[in-house]
Amino acid sequence: MKTTATADELLKQTFGYASFRGQQWEIINAAVAGQDCLVLMPTGGGKSLCYQIPILIRDGVGIVVSPLIALMHDQVSALQQLGLRAAYLNSSLDYQEQQDIIQALQQGEIEILYIAPERLLQDQTLQLLSRLQVALIAIDEAHCVSQWGHDFRQDYLLLNRLREQFPGVPRMALTATADARTRGEIVERLALDNPVQFISGFDRPNIRYRVHAKTDARQQLLRFLIAHRDEAGIVYCMSRKKVESIAQWLTTHGFCALPYHAGLSSELRAKHQNRFLYEDAVIIVATIAFGMGIDKPDVRFVAHLDLPKSIEAYYQETGRAGRDGEAAEAWMVYGLQDVVRLRQMLDESNADEQHKRIERHKLDALLGWCEITECRRHALLNYFGENTPNSGCNNCDTCMQTPETWDATVDAQKLLSCVYRTGQRFGAMHIIDVLRGKQTAKISQYRHDALSTYGIGAHYSDKQWRSIIRQLMVQGLLRNEVEQYGALTLTEKSRPLLRSEITLFLRKDVFEKNTEVKTRKTAKTNSNVSETDRQLWEALRACRKQLADKQGVPPYVIFHDATLMEMMEYRPATTRELLNINGVGETKLERYGDAFLSIINNAN
Repeated sequence: MKTTATADELLKQTFGYASFRGQQWEIINAAVAGQDCLVLMPTGGGKSLCYQIPILIRDGVGIVVSPLIALMHDQVSALQQLGLRAAYLNSSLDYQEQQDIIQALQQGEIEILYIAPERLLQDQTLQLLSRLQVALIAIDEAHCVSQWGHDFRQDYLLLNRLREQFPGVPRMALTATADARTRGEIVERLALDNPVQFISGFDRPNIRYRVHAKTDARQQLLRFLIAHRDEAGIVYCMSRKKVESIAQWLTTHGFCALPYHAGLSSELRAKHQNRFLYEDAVIIVATIAFGMGIDKPDVRFVAHLDLPKSIEAYYQETGRAGRDGEAAEAWMVYGLQDVVRLRQMLDESNADEQHKRIERHKLDALLGWCEITECRRHALLNYFGENTPNSGCNNCDTCMQTPETWDATVDAQKLLSCVYRTGQRFGAMHIIDVLRGKQTAKISQYRHDALSTYGIGAHYSDKQWRSIIRQLMVQGLLRNEVEQYGALTLTEKSRPLLRSEITLFLRKDVFEKNTEVKTRKTAKTNSNVSETDRQLWEALRACRKQLADKQGVPPYVIFHDATLMEMMEYRPATTRELLNINGVGETKLERYGDAFLSIINNAN
């Protein structure tokens, strides 16, 4: 054994925490005993400790398989701050740096090694590690192995070789996002040996979920961001072009907004990511290329200006908010065009029909979730197989204000009839023009002003008809045909409605007035800090920032906000008292204790 310390002692002495959370203790014990484990734990739940502590207890080096360079760098920096011998091996290192890591491994100078799956599976890497004693292999983001997961990666399929290559070495697969089907596929594809499964649940109670019909997306985003002025957050868009334009537009409204997408140079992406990690109040506007593996704990919001591809993707992306357990928001707007675009992208993709069928299933589930009138959290957890009482969470838009529904049977019949009578050859815009009785060149060309459905929908606006079309598509009564240039067509499910055999209730969208939002710069505040404590709080943050800049790490790697909050609240006067603060271990006490104690004592 490398250490005689117990898991509880390591938790306190090294990591600075008084007690384990949730199932951490049971997971650690199983891994120390040599058992394979499958760990499902929500983002921010403390997955890393589940493999880091067993690695420190068991003989040999611990191998952590991670798909992203950014995550490796973040984790290794944090471990080195704790005085642990951690390193990563990836393409960001030059040849000499890689050779230095290899030599340190051979000499037993590294306790924890982070590595990407494609690098791990190279013959020379496997030969190197097979000559070492391996304590444990942790496979992070394990949902990447599943074709039912939202982030399938081919390299993960070959990780089952680890069972033969390292017999007797316990393996731990970890993820925050996997339903029952995906969990089964993880166990099978990684060839885990009768793993102990720890399912901690999916609920992130500190995140508030809000979904709105898209009207004027930019103004809607601006209204949302007013409440989050001077906070860090992520805004997701579907296209690179939109990322660039939204970032530039937000900058003109006084926000520090930076674009991030795969079309930017690697140097610029790294620069923007570092500003997000190291500075306060930076907003990253990004495609889904950004965020996975980012450990920044104080992201206060995640906003979607376009629909993601699935509930799994949405859960993963919104999970980047509120990792510190403090209040955060997941906000999204979506509309008919999002539905059409995603289905077109799916139909036009080169994937085989089975994969397309899986992706259609996932998209339909997300669309249905967007339109529900019951508690969003309950429905989200239910999707992942977590049954909870549907009593409402009081922290989502549908709980805070129950959506209105209305009997849309007759209006839906009018629309479906119009689609049928125009020959099921036209897109939503033309159908709405016919219903509203507009005079357009296309209507005159096809003599659609002579149809019985011409003008029978003049009582609704374009927005209201688009809402009806969107919901009919979500419910499977209408289909958008990609090969027919987006023409709307009827499905078999529409027959009972057209025959008045069923009654259809739809969700009433609340359309905001498109008034321009005026913004102004406000002073930075923190709702948890009183004016009495403000000076001490800012002094602690300034000290942390100075130390972080000197070390070349993000401020939260020194101490999380929660740790500074405890310092401010309890005002420890001695090193013994400071050691009782959560997040202060012995190494950090030795490195930084005097600096923070000096500030606290000067404030008392």
